[in-house]
Amino acid sequence: MKLENAMVVFWKDWKEIRRNYQVLAPILFVPMIFTTVLPLMLVVVPSAVGVPGTTIQFLGPMFENLPEEIKAAVEGMVVEQSMIYIFALYFFAPFFLIIPIMASSVIASDSFAGEKDRKTLEALLATPLTDGELLLGKVLVAFIPSMLVTVASFALYCVVVDLAYVLRFGGEALLPNALWLMLIFGVTPAVALAGIGLTVIISLRVKGYREAQQMSAVLIVPVLALVFAQVGGAIFFGQTMILLMAAAFAFVDAVVLALGIKRFRREDLLTKCC
Repeated sequence: MKLENAMVVFWKDWKEIRRNYQVLAPILFVPMIFTTVLPLMLVVVPSAVGVPGTTIQFLGPMFENLPEEIKAAVEGMVVEQSMIYIFALYFFAPFFLIIPIMASSVIASDSFAGEKDRKTLEALLATPLTDGELLLGKVLVAFIPSMLVTVASFALYCVVVDLAYVLRFGGEALLPNALWLMLIFGVTPAVALAGIGLTVIISLRVKGYREAQQMSAVLIVPVLALVFAQVGGAIFFGQTMILLMAAAFAFVDAVVLALGIKRFRREDLLTKCC
């Protein structure tokens, strides 16, 4: 298997994707909400309506489930400041798992399923590329843009949070820190690969892009479950949790990629695409 042959598939698909607003719109719009709207709401809303009571009274059970070092860090802060500190550093972290899985699944849905819609799959499969080179090219065209969007979103989030926090309360910038770097560079690549592998398998079996995208949307459900679990106090996105997630998604990646390689058969696709 040659990387340069896989890159031929990558560049061919990328030219199609960058002209498709149905693919680009969601992977650009949703991250803007997470990186700008959510952190700015933490500053604007409490300042506008006021937040009565203490941090403990406002957050309730969520505060009680925080590690002692986090409680100690916010001790002495006003409620607005402690809210930004806790939410921006910890409770918003799971949302950044949605960005890579959403971006990668949307792009991967356009892999084989998009080829069927454009009536180009038969010509692609008739090329002298090996099965491995075809699969690798499809994986790269979803993985590279999704990680670029994720890292760019993280950089923008750091700027917005730090500016809002420092201008409002002074002191040192909050981000980036070790916990977030572990999340962005350790967990999100594994999440993206899991989403890509599952979506490519789906794309091999469905008739078109829209059907593949609708089915791949269920991949966001486990991530949303993590969001609600943290809000409910069942889990906490600390260092241990991030390491466990990285290991779990690495295992899922191995299983999904092995399954995808096993299921990919050029002859079957040539029959089904017609």
